[in-house]
Amino acid sequence: MNKYVRHALVHNLGAAAPARPTPRPRFLRRLLRVGLVLLLVALVSGTGLAWWINALVNGSLPQLDGTIAVEGLTEPVQIERDALGVPTITARNRNDLAFATGFVHAQDRFFQMDLLRRHAAGELSELFGKGALDEDRRMRTHRFRALARRKVGMLGTSHREVLKAYARGVEEGRRSLARPPWEYLLLLREPRPWAEEDSFLILLEMFRVLQLDSVQRKATTGVLYEVLPEQIASFLSPDGTSWDAPLRGGPLLGPPFPGPEVLDLRRRPAAFDPLPPVPPPLKKAVGLHAGEGPFEVERARWGSNNWAVAGKHTTHGGAIVANDMHLWLMAPGLWYRAAFVWPARDGRRDNRMFGATLPGAPAMVVGSNTHLAWGFTNTEGDWADLIVLEPASPGDPELYRTPYGARRIEKVREVLKVRGGRDVEHVVESTIWGPIFDRDHCGRKRALRWVAHEAEAINLDLMGLETARTLEEALDVANRAGLPAQNFVVADAKGGIAWTVVGRLPRRVGLGPDKARFDGRRPLSWAEYGGPRWEGWYEPQDYPRIVNPPEGRLWTANNRAVDEPHLSRIGRGNYDVGARAMQIRDALRARPRVSEADMLAIQLDNRALFLSRWQTLLLQVLRPGEDAQREALRREVTFWGGRAAIDSVGYRVVRRFRHHVHERVLNALTAPCRRVAPGFHYVNLGPNVEDAVWELITRRPAHLVPPPYVSWDDLLSDSVEGVRKDVENTMAGWDFDGALRRYTWGRANYVKVHHPFSTASSSLANWLHLDMPGEPMPGDPSNMPRIQSPRDGASQRMAVSPGREEEGYFHVPAGQSGHPRSKHYRDGHAAWARGRGTPFLPGRAAYELELVPK
Repeated sequence: MNKYVRHALVHNLGAAAPARPTPRPRFLRRLLRVGLVLLLVALVSGTGLAWWINALVNGSLPQLDGTIAVEGLTEPVQIERDALGVPTITARNRNDLAFATGFVHAQDRFFQMDLLRRHAAGELSELFGKGALDEDRRMRTHRFRALARRKVGMLGTSHREVLKAYARGVEEGRRSLARPPWEYLLLLREPRPWAEEDSFLILLEMFRVLQLDSVQRKATTGVLYEVLPEQIASFLSPDGTSWDAPLRGGPLLGPPFPGPEVLDLRRRPAAFDPLPPVPPPLKKAVGLHAGEGPFEVERARWGSNNWAVAGKHTTHGGAIVANDMHLWLMAPGLWYRAAFVWPARDGRRDNRMFGATLPGAPAMVVGSNTHLAWGFTNTEGDWADLIVLEPASPGDPELYRTPYGARRIEKVREVLKVRGGRDVEHVVESTIWGPIFDRDHCGRKRALRWVAHEAEAINLDLMGLETARTLEEALDVANRAGLPAQNFVVADAKGGIAWTVVGRLPRRVGLGPDKARFDGRRPLSWAEYGGPRWEGWYEPQDYPRIVNPPEGRLWTANNRAVDEPHLSRIGRGNYDVGARAMQIRDALRARPRVSEADMLAIQLDNRALFLSRWQTLLLQVLRPGEDAQREALRREVTFWGGRAAIDSVGYRVVRRFRHHVHERVLNALTAPCRRVAPGFHYVNLGPNVEDAVWELITRRPAHLVPPPYVSWDDLLSDSVEGVRKDVENTMAGWDFDGALRRYTWGRANYVKVHHPFSTASSSLANWLHLDMPGEPMPGDPSNMPRIQSPRDGASQRMAVSPGREEEGYFHVPAGQSGHPRSKHYRDGHAAWARGRGTPFLPGRAAYELELVPK
C-alpha cells in the first residue's frame, strides 16, 4: 500500500515537472540577469507553495475554545480539555454524551478511524489504489460490512440511539474543521461520511487483530499431526509448560520426548535431512541507528498484562487494578483518553467515568466509574475452527459433504472500488459453516468458523459497566458483552476484586475421527453426523469466575488462566508461555502492601528471569580457555546484568543463543512438514514449544540429535558460532572486540513510533514531524512484564483504585491528537517512553468548548 500512498502524495503536492533544455544565451550578462530573476521567482514560488500547504494543513486543526452550534444535539454539552488535550465531556443525557464523544474523536482522530473501518471492510483500495487490493481481498472474505449493517438492525432502542448519536457527532466534529482532515488534503480525497455500522467495523477490526493470527497456529498444528508421528507432534505442541501460572490449577506439562522406536535420527531418515532456514513469518527487519543496518527482532505477541490487588494488601486500603495492553505502536496511538460526566438516573448525583476510549466507538473501554475499575488482556483462547471440506461428487467441485447431505458452495460477488482504476469484482465462496478461508497442504479447501462471523458475538453491552456498582453486576455485564474474548479483571470501591472472561464462548460438541471429544485443536472435517460442530453459546452461568480469592491477588498475561472444566470452554488456544504471568504473580506476592507506584514498577519490570537458565547453559558451552572471541563472549554473558537493559551486550548474546538453538532443533524435527508445506514454520507452533526444546538439550537423547550434528554438544557449539557470526555481520567494519562492545540490546530494540504516512514519504514525515523520536528501549518482545519491540509494546498503561482515582496514573504513546501541528500530537510520549507517572484524572481545564443545538 505504501508505494501508492507515496505516489498519491508526490503527485498531489505538485512535484516539479522535468526541466526543459535552456537555449544557449548570447551574452553572459543577460544569462546572469535571467538567472537571478528565475532564482527569485523560484524562492517566492517555493515559499508560497510551502505557505499554501501549511495553511491547508493548519486549517484542519480543531477548535478547542468557544461555542459551536451543531445539529443532532438535544442539550448543551461542555468539553473541557486539560494541558494534555484530554477531554472531560459533561452532558445532560447519555445520547448527547455519545454525540460529543463522536465529535471529539472526529476532531482529533478521524483519519485513524477511517483506516480502521476501511481495513475491516476491505475498502482501502478506494483510498490508496490497487496496491491495497490484496489486503482488501483477504478482508472481504469475512464480509464484515454486511455483518455490521445487519447487526445495527438487530440493536435494541437504547443502543441504537447511542450509535445514531455517536455517528451524528462524528459527522458534526468533522464538519467543524475549517478544512478536511489534513491527510485527505494530501491525498486529494474527500472523507467518507461516518455511518452507524462503522462503529461495529471498528469492533470487528479488533477481533481480527486479537484473534485471527491464532488460526495460523491451528493450520500449523494440522500439518504437524498429519506429517509427523503422533508422539512427535504431541511433544512439539504441548498444552502448557513448567512456566504456567494460572489463576486456577497448576502447570500442564507436555509429554516426554518419544523413544527411538518412534524416531531415530541416527538412521537419518531422508525426510529429516536439513533444509535451508527460512525467515520466520513473525519477524520484522528493523532498521537501526548508527549505520548498523537491519537486524531481526521478533514482533511482540499482541496481548497485555493486567492484575488486581484487594484492599487488604494495598497501602491505602483500596483495591487497585493495573492494566497495560500490548499492541502495535503508531502515531497517533490506538487509545483516546477521556472523562465522561452525565446525570445518574436517580437525579441526585452524576455518573463519572475516566479512562480510554477507542476512536470509532462510543463506549469507555478500560478505566474507572468511581465504583468499579477494570482492565482487559487477550485470553488467547480458541475462537475459530478450520473445517476441511470433503467433495460430495467427483464430477462437481462445487458440492461438499455436510451432516445434512450435499450442499453447494455459495458465491457472493463483492465489488472493490479502486482509486485511479476500474472496479474489481471479488467472489467470496461460503459454506454452511463460514467462508472458504484457504487450502491446506493437500489442496483441500477449508472453511473458517469464527465467532467474529456471528452477529450474536458482537454488541454494545459493555456500556453496562457505566452504571454497574458491584462486582456481581460487573461480571454479569462482562459475560454478556460482545467483544473479542478477554480476561476481565475488576475491583470495587469496597476493596474487592474479581476475574472472568468477556465475550461469547462457542459450545464445541461432537467426536473427532479418532472418536475423541472434539476440542478444536486442529483442522478436521465436519461432514459426519454427530461429528465436530458448534451448538450455540455458553450461558453466563457457565463462565468461569473468581471473586475475592483468599490470597487477594489476581493476574493474567495472555497465559492459560484456568484448568478443567472451564479450560475446554475457553479452548486450548494459543496461550503465551506463563513466564510473564509468573513474574507478575511473584512480584505481587513479594510485596505485603502495594501502591500505584509499585504497579508501575511491575509494568516496567525487565528482569530476564525466563532467560536465566539459558545464560547458565551458555556459560557451560563457553568453556574457559577457548579462543579469544569466545572468551570475550563468555565475559559479556557472565556480566549480562540479568535484565533486558539497553546497554547490555550479554543479554542480546543470550537471547540470540536461544534463538539459534531453537532454530537448529525445530527446523530439523519439522523438516518433513516443510517438505510438504513450504509455508510451514515452527514459530507458528506457538511459544509452548519452549519446554520441548529445553528437555531435549538438557536430557540430550542420542536418537534425536538433529542432523547434520553428531552430538548435542556439537549443536550447542554451532549455536554459539551463529551468535559470533551475528556479531560480525551486524557490526561489519569493526574488529570482533569493537563489534561486541557495540552489540548492545538497545541497538536491536530501537523504538521509533511511526505515522502511517512516514514509510510512504520520508520527506513528508520529516517536514511534518510525523514520527515520535527514536530511542533504544529496555524490555523484550516476550516473557517479561515490560513487553517492548521496535514496533510493538504497551499501547497504554494505567493503575487505579476506584474512588481514589486521583492517586492513579495513565500512559499512552504519542498524544491525544492525530494532527502533527497540534501541541497534543506527542506531548504524552516522553512520559510513556520513560515510564514516568502521569495523572489518571484529567487536569485543570486549559480549553473550554461548548456544543449547543442549532
